[in-house]
Amino acid sequence: MIPQNCHVDPSAKIGANVTIHPFAFIDQDVEIGDNTVIMPFTSIIRGTRIGANCKVYQGAIIGADPQDFRWKGQETYCIIGDGTTIRENVIINRSINEGQATRIGSECFIMAKSHIGHDSVIEDKVVVGNGVTIAGDVHVECCSILSSNVILHERSHVGKWAVIKGGCRVGSNVPPFTIIAHNPAEFFGVNAWIMKKHGFGDDEIDDVAKAYRHLYQSGTSVFNALQRIEADVAPSPNRDAIVNFIRKNNLRVVGAHLDVVED
Repeated sequence: MIPQNCHVDPSAKIGANVTIHPFAFIDQDVEIGDNTVIMPFTSIIRGTRIGANCKVYQGAIIGADPQDFRWKGQETYCIIGDGTTIRENVIINRSINEGQATRIGSECFIMAKSHIGHDSVIEDKVVVGNGVTIAGDVHVECCSILSSNVILHERSHVGKWAVIKGGCRVGSNVPPFTIIAHNPAEFFGVNAWIMKKHGFGDDEIDDVAKAYRHLYQSGTSVFNALQRIEADVAPSPNRDAIVNFIRKNNLRVVGAHLDVVED
């Protein structure tokens, strides 16, 4: 369903049963998957690929030109997975790097007036709250929740199943399964309620909590905390996710001490 009072470039590839409402703008080199709905006054800019069963609400701009001086007109992309909802006035920028993409996963929920910068990767089933600001080159892993007005600075990394409470400013890395709150951002607890709701067992949650007691409550360095975690917590995918995340990010995580040396 494509009304006459919207613009759809002839080169755009529109899937089956797509609904495009009046006054939408669909640029060249755009692909929209089956059963997706594009609401009025939405702009889908060149290089955007939207999956099937998505819904993009009024005033959103998907695949906007990057807000970065390093971008000089390179051909870049913005890729949205299947089943993702993008609410009113969201802006998502394309990559700044030739042939590369900003990527939003499947079944994400991107709430109103949020902004996702160039080359960021938002994995599957992430919730981005109202007014969240995500800078360039940020990575948010699956099933995480960013509450309203969270700010993620450039190159921040958020682990899976994390929750960042409203208004937090994060300039470091948020390890998986945690709740982060306050400013400066700090560890608030383990995301136990949501984990249990989604099938994690009590023993799994207890092991995650034990790992974070070593990291955040032992008064030792991150390096020493990792040794304690590996010695005290039985090997498991969840323990490995925590340890690997911290090592991958050079021991730099929100609220932890890099420079405390154990006696």
